[in-house]
Amino acid sequence: MTGHILRQGTWVAVCDGRKALLLENKGSAEYPKLETREHFEHKSAATHVQGSSTPGRAFSTAGGRRGSVEQPDFHDQDERAFLQKFAECLELRTRDRGIKALILVAPARALGMIRPALSASTKHVLVAELDRDYVKMPLYEIEEHLKG
Repeated sequence: MTGHILRQGTWVAVCDGRKALLLENKGSAEYPKLETREHFEHKSAATHVQGSSTPGRAFSTAGGRRGSVEQPDFHDQDERAFLQKFAECLELRTRDRGIKALILVAPARALGMIRPALSASTKHVLVAELDRDYVKMPLYEIEEHLKG
């Protein structure tokens, strides 16, 4: 199915919460030749550095009960911010480089985070979304998977 979508000139955005690749197919649908156009990587600080204080406490007026307040997930916030910036980058590249077709490949969690951040112009050129984690694969393996 994806072999018919991956034509010459199609761009492929492969990402997860920490790394993203922007690739262009210089080959054909049968013999893709993906070339890296841009590479983005985000290093997240360790948990003990991000959240160094103890969780807060909440006091109830009825009964005098106390409870702890859940600490925010700083890694989740970092991933969302990274994917937001990548979505903005996709919008700029779509306009600047005249991308006509784009395939978005990301794990389900990352797809759920990046979808709301995609602009209308990026959604317009989006031909497929794949729920896959290809970001750590070499290009020849990504080509094989996308070829079908």
